[in-house]
Formats: sequence, C-alpha cells, structure tokens
Amino acid sequence: MPKVLIADKMSPRAEEIFKERGIDVDVITGLERDELIRIIGEYDGMAVRSSTKATPPVLEAAGNMKVIGRAGIGVDNIDLPAATAKGVVVMNTPFGNSITTAEHAIAMMFALARDIPAADASTQAGKWEKSRFMGVELTNKVLGIIGCGNIGTIVASRALGLKMRVVAFDPFLTPERAVEIGVEKAELDDVLARADFITLHTPLTDKTRDIIDARALAKTKKGVHIINCARGGLVNEADLKAALDSGHVAGAALDVFETEPAKESFFFGMENVVCTPHLGAATSEAQENVAIQVAEQMADYLMTGAVTNAINMPSISAEDAPRLRPFVALSEKLGLFAGQLTESAIESVEIEYVGEVGELNFAPLTSATVAGLLSPLLSQVNMVSAPAQAKDRGITVSEVRRASSGAFDSYIRLSVKTERQQRSVAGTVFSDGKPRIIQVRGINMEAELAPRVLYVTNLDQPGFIGALGSVLGEHGINIASFNLGREKPGGDAISLVSIDNEASDAVLEEIMALEQVMQVKQLQF
Repeated sequence: MPKVLIADKMSPRAEEIFKERGIDVDVITGLERDELIRIIGEYDGMAVRSSTKATPPVLEAAGNMKVIGRAGIGVDNIDLPAATAKGVVVMNTPFGNSITTAEHAIAMMFALARDIPAADASTQAGKWEKSRFMGVELTNKVLGIIGCGNIGTIVASRALGLKMRVVAFDPFLTPERAVEIGVEKAELDDVLARADFITLHTPLTDKTRDIIDARALAKTKKGVHIINCARGGLVNEADLKAALDSGHVAGAALDVFETEPAKESFFFGMENVVCTPHLGAATSEAQENVAIQVAEQMADYLMTGAVTNAINMPSISAEDAPRLRPFVALSEKLGLFAGQLTESAIESVEIEYVGEVGELNFAPLTSATVAGLLSPLLSQVNMVSAPAQAKDRGITVSEVRRASSGAFDSYIRLSVKTERQQRSVAGTVFSDGKPRIIQVRGINMEAELAPRVLYVTNLDQPGFIGALGSVLGEHGINIASFNLGREKPGGDAISLVSIDNEASDAVLEEIMALEQVMQVKQLQF
C-alpha cells in the first residue's frame, strides 16, 4: 500500500480521498527541515502547499518518494532539478484558484477606488471624515490588464460587468480571442498610456520581471492605480514607491511582494496603498478545490501510473513510453526553438507527423510541442496545461498525419503562424535516440541542439563564416558545431552554431553588425 505525507495544512477532504483510494496517509504539518528529513524516507508521496520546502537534502533522504503534489500553482518551494534527478514526479493544480485570485484583484480595485481601508480605520477611530475620502467610480474607467490568460480573462469578464472598458496586453492573445472575450488587444505602451487602473496577471519570468518600473510608470497617466495580485517582482517596488510619493500614481494594491513573508515594507503605513498577505488563493472554495485536485492526481499516479499536471514529466502511458520518449524530447525542442524566435501573438499552430511517428499516439507529442512553444513566456506550463493555455489565448492547434515521401522515414514539422509572419521547423530522431533539426523555414540542414545555440540568418556570401568565427574567437567563445543551410547560392541562409559558453549582448551586437547578417538570436535548450 502506498504511503503519503500531507505536510502542510489543507482541506481534510484530501486525506479522505487518499484513504478512499486505498492509500495510507499521515497528516503531519509544521515540520522543521531536519524533522522532515528524518521521516521522509517512509513515504511514496508528499502533498504540500507553500510552507514545506522540498530541498535537495530533503529529496536525497526521500528514498521511496515517487510524487510530490503542490496544492496550488507555483512550485517555488520544490527543487525541480533535484526532484527530476531523483525520478520524483512534481505535480501542481494550475486551475484550482483562478476565480478566487481574479475576485481578489477586483476587490482590491474597489478598495482603491473608494479608499475603503483608510476610511474604515478613520471611522472606527471615532472620526467622521466624509469629505476626506472622495473616491472615483469604476464605470467607464479603462482597466488595463497585463497578462490575459486564464485569470486575466476572468478579471476582464468581471470588469466588463462593471461597465468598464478593458484593454489588454498579452503577446499570446490573438485579435480573434480578444473580440471573443470582449477586450481590446493593445501593445504594452498603449495599455500604460490609456489605463485608469492597471492589474497584472502574468507569470514572473525574465521577460516580465520589473515590467512595471520607473520607465513604464512614466508612460502612465497621472492618477493611475496599480494592482498586483500575481507575483512579487512584476512591479519594481522602489520605483512604485517613488511614483506614489510624487503623486503620479494615485494608489496601489499589493497582494504579493518581492520578499515574502513581507514583515516590513516602505509601503506599510501609506494611506493610498492597500496591502494583503498573498490572499489571492485564500478562500475556502479555492483551498477545497486544490486539495481535492492534488489528492486525486497523486492517487491516480500512485495506484495506476496515470500522470496529470506534471511539471517535470510528460503524460505518457506505460505502454507508449518507450516508443514516444525520444519523440517527446524532439517535440519539446521544436516548440522551444520556435517559441524563442516568436515575438508576436500566435494565431495558429500546425504540427505534421510524417511517416512512422504518425502511427503513434501523438497527442502527448502535440502537448509537448505546445508546452515548448509557450514556455519562453509562460512559467509553470507543462504538457497537460499547455493545450488549455493555448486555448485561453485563442491559439488554434491542428495536427496532420502524412505518409513519408522524402529522405526521412519519420519526422515532425512545426508551423507557427503569428500576426506578422509564418515560421516552420522540422526535426527527426536518429538511431542514437537524439533529436535533430532537419529543416528551418524550408531550408534543409542537419543540426543537433546543444544547450546554447546561435540562430543566425544571413546572406550566402563569401567571408561570412570566417567573420562570424573571428567575432566569437575574439571573445573566447568556442564553437562546438556549425551547421549551415541555404536557400540557393547567394540567397538566404541559416546558421545554427552551438557554442560552449554564453554570448553576451555585446557579442550579439557585433555579430549583427556583420554585413551579411540579417538576424541573430541566442537560443537555450
């Protein structure tokens, strides 16, 4: 009988589900690290929220651990590389608290609009300062949404019900999807300039960190209100404080902070700032939902091997795993390749399965491809959540099965259509089990994808390879492999250059300055 530890406080329904499914379960919360290390070896699974940390020492001691389930979205408290290295599946519950978080953002917006916290404190202090608290109506105001995925879409629907006008910035939001949900799609600068209230609903990634900083705030209208119920780090706190002090920003509502728990902050005590202790998911309904989901997912895995909402493992049955595994790796890399080169909203995705791979159960391959495609922008996207994330953004995903008629018996081609262009990349798996790129934008080539690859589009002219090598050599960057394909002699060409160490922005600028080069980008796999 599998044994599970519920290590953080969650709905009692989780314990009941484990027992109903024939799983032995202990509920022991508040364990210190050493206490957890001492007992963790007894368990096949562990259910956590955010307090318990699955660190490398904990995972090293978890000799029987097969699955860790996070009752919530973020898995910052779980060391994913260490878990993967130990063969531990990490699951989350990505959609259990969407409504709750969206409602909290709306509540924070109301609190700002009518100065409710300050007015409450004043009134309960025996004052009657009616003229002091002059609020603003939400009706006809412009709400700017940064990140219009699942939660952002729910916020938009609530705001539209309040008769607000909604403009949204999201690189993955297509114009058709924007029309469907009733919002106006706009670029970030346009949202900043027009919004009376700005609310953030995007993951924290390298691209979104400090998305609201001094430069962004300078583009907003005087009197704007900022709401962040997503992730600390999206807003540069020092820059926001300065904008509040100057009066440019009328108010801010923060449920998340750069450092949590936020026991002290320069925002505390400011009457035009509303602060809550990361309450976005803190409703009884949301906690019930995520507890039920994590228990059901873990029980399914422990009892039947079914994998749902796994962060570090594809959803593949035991029967299909041996044949699909190398193609899953290929699919993820094809998606990641295209995703890192895509900078505008994706409208549609077509995946061709040619030859033998088309005879397999390729649904997991499609999920792996879409997950790779979305992962450069979205955190916590996996094979299970990726199709829903794509659907939320109005991205059409289609699959085509074709017979092989070329040099390769089996390959996959990914075609991505955006607002501005159409891009394709194809790959196959060689006999060594490693994925290879065999075509980019219709240009044939053969390239194995290393951890760091320079993608260069250039004119096929003499001297290019030498010039590129010279730039890299001058900066001590070693070329591991060089793969070149061209449309025709003297025409467009594409180079995939595997490098041993990272190229700085300055190096990329030097490459871009070469007369034959049209585009250069550093890709990571």
